[in-house]
Formats: sequence, structure tokens, C-alpha cells
Amino acid sequence: MSFIGMALASFADDVVFKASAPSQVIVGRPFQLTFSVNHSARDLRAPQFTDFDVLSGPYTSTSSSTSFVNGHRTSTFEQTYTYTLMAQRAGTFTIGPATIRVDGSDIQSNGVRIQVLPEDQQPTASGQSAQSTQSSQSSSANSDNLFVRTIVSKTRVQEQEALLVTYKLYFANVDVAQLTNNTKLPEFTGFLKQELDQGEIQTQLEHYNGRNYQTAVLYRAVLYPQHSGDITIEPAHFEAIIRVQTRQQVRSVFDSFFETYTNVTRAVNAPKATIHVDPLPSGKPAGFSGGVGKFTIAPSISQTEMQANDAVTIKLDISGAGNMKLIKTPAVDWPEGFEPYDPKVTNNFSTTTNGVSGTKSIEYLAIPRNAGDYTIPAITFSYFDIEEKAYKTLATPEYAIHVKRGANGANGENGANSEGQVISYTHKEDIKQLGTDIRYINTKPLKITNHQSQITNYNHLWLFYAVPLVLATMILIFLRKQIKENADITRVKYKQANKVAKKRLKAAAEALKANNKDVFYAAIEQAAWTYLSDRLSIPTADLNKENISSILAQKGVSEAIIKEVMNVLSTAEFARYAPATDHAMDDLYTATTNLINNLEDQKI
Repeated sequence: MSFIGMALASFADDVVFKASAPSQVIVGRPFQLTFSVNHSARDLRAPQFTDFDVLSGPYTSTSSSTSFVNGHRTSTFEQTYTYTLMAQRAGTFTIGPATIRVDGSDIQSNGVRIQVLPEDQQPTASGQSAQSTQSSQSSSANSDNLFVRTIVSKTRVQEQEALLVTYKLYFANVDVAQLTNNTKLPEFTGFLKQELDQGEIQTQLEHYNGRNYQTAVLYRAVLYPQHSGDITIEPAHFEAIIRVQTRQQVRSVFDSFFETYTNVTRAVNAPKATIHVDPLPSGKPAGFSGGVGKFTIAPSISQTEMQANDAVTIKLDISGAGNMKLIKTPAVDWPEGFEPYDPKVTNNFSTTTNGVSGTKSIEYLAIPRNAGDYTIPAITFSYFDIEEKAYKTLATPEYAIHVKRGANGANGENGANSEGQVISYTHKEDIKQLGTDIRYINTKPLKITNHQSQITNYNHLWLFYAVPLVLATMILIFLRKQIKENADITRVKYKQANKVAKKRLKAAAEALKANNKDVFYAAIEQAAWTYLSDRLSIPTADLNKENISSILAQKGVSEAIIKEVMNVLSTAEFARYAPATDHAMDDLYTATTNLINNLEDQKI
């Protein structure tokens, strides 16, 4: 590019020529279109105003200012051209860019897109009569001029299918100053709720039932129905403060120039809504755990060749949109000889008007303890495809693993300590002779003075060797018993279940004291599920409410306690994603503690 071309490009970047107009207008009502430029300009060439009538313009005005801040001079300049237009018909239209000449160069503005709403329908005769009887603006704040709608995106959905509920305020010929804090939203019983961030409330025009209203979205949430049948969203209650003109008796000619206003509070109720929820169809796959939406999986493995006692990691990313927060972690069927650890789960979700979307990343880690060739079966994930109305099962590939003998020929032994932590005995060294325990035997005959002294000397000699031998035997028996018990990880977890649960309940108590709801509910849920997994000797991934109830019944646990178990698990799972009060958190903590104590008394 030549020097002159570079200079013209730099100049064009400094010049700002833009068009602005309301994004929404009403047929038959004037509005203004403004073109502004930050340099002295001439020869404005306006676009064709198709679909709009030009009532007046362009009116030209200029403004400039100069300021000094910390010795630096700053100058601004603006030249504006204003048209008054009026739309001819309803629809969405685009006004093309204008062109203006600045220092010999033509500069083009942006285009403007405008939505034109229809005119208000003419009121009926009764409506005109009613309006004529209104004595003040306060009387116009009726159900026709001020109301809130309950808008649901769908009235018929599948179980666990997302729907959007919106509460929107409509007002016309009413000056709404603000909303009060006296808002009462329904409990949304039967739904799992995910609120959407509102930010600042913005108003915009909307043509509804033949009239044009100013509207404002008050509240939005994504709901997931938890059971089939008709579920009712109860009415919501809002409160608005309206500025009302106060009419006073005119006492002089000057009183008509002054008006006074007062604030009036008006209660506005949003109607209830009923959602018909269809149950999920029969024929659920074996691995189905409640996922509803549209998902994909992306698996990967850290390595397929390793030495014994080296870790292998499988990562599984579940991506898509749906009830992401309720998706259970798929289980991995590790080969015998692999020691698995609890999977690490990372959620990266965002909530939009279409529901929750994002990625659930799961990392499975295991350690092979013996050399050999193994096959890790495919990991399956089943869900209900909401678009195709059918169950789908996604599967990872099978992984062939080759495990070599470890360093020093280690082939794997392991156990667990009293805390339930895994102990590896794979790095034992071969026994080395560090010294000699056998001394040279004295062959000289013993001098015995008499029979009694001989017996006394032998007694002392046997005690000297017998006591350490007995102690060593006892220690050896004890250690062998401990090693044998620690090698049985299931038994260790069974014995340590109460201790581990109390440790997690302690973390929940600290989170409750700090009012950290996310950490509290996660700790409560983990304490309950892990305790039941350890006590019932079932891996956490295979644990569900159905087999918990069945196994507890087989072990002779009373129906009341089984019902208490189901209630705690359901409450913890639901409350983790739904708002709850501090009182509800206290109740859940107490119920979980009592439940674990009751199960300990049952000796399951």
C-alpha cells in the first residue's frame, strides 16, 4: 500500500459516521432517525426511506467542547442530521446506510434495522365509556393496563425435558416507577429449577392482544419435570410502585403549570400454569440413569502399554444439552488385577433459555498390579434423545492393555491400612543377609558343681530364649492377621464406613456454619452414598436407590429406616440444585446423622 493510501485509511479510521434510531416503533407514531459524524462534513446523501414517510428534516446541528486534564487538551466535535419519520405499515425493515463527504473523502454510515408494531386496536364503546369515567391515572392501573403473564415455552413435555418459564410485566398508560421486594414466587414443586441470570431489567415494546405495551422480564427459570402427569405451577405475586398524578383544585392561573405526583403500590398476580408431562417410554436400556436431552461422548486413554503399578487413566467427556446436572457417572468394568480409584468429575455447564448445556468430564484412574494382557470393556452411556423420542446408547471402544512386569520383577501385592488407604507392597526388596545369627559353639564341657545349680542355670537359659521367641511369634501372628485383613479392601471399607462418614459429616457441618450451600450438599450426598456403598459392599458407580432398598430389606432393616434412607438421598440430591433455606439445611444434616447412627445400630 502506498503512503497516500495508508494516510487515507488512517483518516477513515478516525472518522466516525453512524446512524441511530429506535429499534421498535409503532405504525402512525413519529420517530427520529439521526446521522452523526465527529468531523466537519458536507453533502449528506440519505438513503431511500422505503416503507417510511419523511415528516421533516434533515435538521442540522453542531456541538463542540474542549477540556484540559493534567495539562492535556482534549477536543470533541459532532455534527448531526435529524429526520422525523413515520412507519407506513407493520413489519421489520432496514434503512440503508447514508454517505457524507469529509475532507474530500466519502464516508458511509451503518444501516438501521427497525421493528414496526401495529397500531392499537380501537377500544369498544364500553371501553370508551370506562375511560371517560377515569378521574386520575391511578384508575387506569387495572388488569388491562398493568398485568404479569406466566409464559411457558412448552405445555406438554417428556419427563426430565427442559422448559422455560418467564414472568413478564406488561403496562400501558401507566408510569411504573419500580418493583418492590415483596415478590413471592411459587415453589415449583415437581420440578428441578435452574434460574437464569436477569441482570438489569430492560423494557421494550410488544404488541399483545391488539395493544402495544411496554414490557419487562421479571424472572426466568429452566424447569425439569421430575415425574409424569399434570404438574401445576402455582401463581406468582409481584408488587409495583406507580407514579400517579395528583389533581388539585385550581386556585390561580399559575397552578395549571405545576403538577404533583404521588407513589401508589399495586399488587400484580401472575396466573398459574399447568404442564402435562408424558412418562419416558418403556424399553429403557440397562445402563440408563435418567439422562434426557441430546448428548455426545469423547473418550481417550492415557496409555495402553505400561509396567505393573503404573497408573492408567481413561477420560470421558459427555457433551450436549439437557438435564446435565442429573447425569450419573457411567461405570467402568475394570479387569481383575486392576485397582480402581473413585472417578474425578469436572462439570463445565452454562444455563441458557434452551436449558443446561456444556461438558461433564470424568477421569477414571486404576493401577494394574499384575503383568499380562487385559481388555477394558467399552464404557456405555444411555440417554433418551428428546429430538428423536428414542433411547440411545453411546459406547467407547474397548481398550487392549499390555502390562509388563515392574521394576525389580515386581508383580503386584497390595493391601490397605486402618484408614482405608491403599498400601503397595510391590517394591519389596529381596531378603539380604546383613549379618550372621549363628555363633561359634563352645565345645568345652560345662563345669557343674551340683545337680541343683545345673537345673537353676538351665531354667535361666530357657527363659532368656523363650520370652523373645514367644513375643516374636505373637507379633508375627498379629502382623499376618493385620496384613490379611488389610488386603481385603472391602472388609476395611466396611469397618471404616462409620469413621469415614463422620469425617465427611464434619466437613458438611463446617460448610453449614459458613453457609456454603454447594459444599454442604455435596458433602452430605457424598457421606450418605459412600457410607451405604462401604456398608453394603457395592461400588459407588453400581449403587442406586432400587438396589439399596432391596438389600436393606434383605438384611432385615425396618421399612421406616429404609424410607428414611430414601428420603435423605432424594432430599440431598434434589436440594443440591434447588434453592433451600438454612432451616432446611439444618434438618437435612440432622436427618443424615441420625440415619447413619440408626444403620449402625442395625448392624448391617
